Amino acid sequence: MGSRQIPNDKINLKLILVSGKTREFLFAPTESAADITQHVYDNWPEDWHDEQLPATNILRLIYQGRFLHGNVTLGALQLPLGKTTVMHLVARENLPEPNNQGQMKKDKSGEGSCQNCCAIL
Repeated sequence: MGSRQIPNDKINLKLILVSGKTREFLFAPTESAADITQHVYDNWPEDWHDEQLPATNILRLIYQGRFLHGNVTLGALQLPLGKTTVMHLVARENLPEPNNQGQMKKDKSGEGSCQNCCAIL
């Protein structure tokens, strides 16, 4: 977007691929993660041609270290209107289940156990 003004009723998302390539898109706060990934897939930037993915249903957004599930809206994340927010865009078949604590569950012995853990490098 550069020096262009961001409308006060939109959120400017700067999406970063694993390769480091970036692109900015404008979205309404009512749009969901699924809406965003579909829009990006349908409007895949020409300079991302070597990053083309086989299907839109494997595109995932990461915000503040967490995968966004398909129905979460930008408004629910309380992103500021008229500003730029950075998210990562990755290809991934499945998402980990939401975890309210953000920590590994402990079993009765106090040992940590991890189910559906992932590392983002």
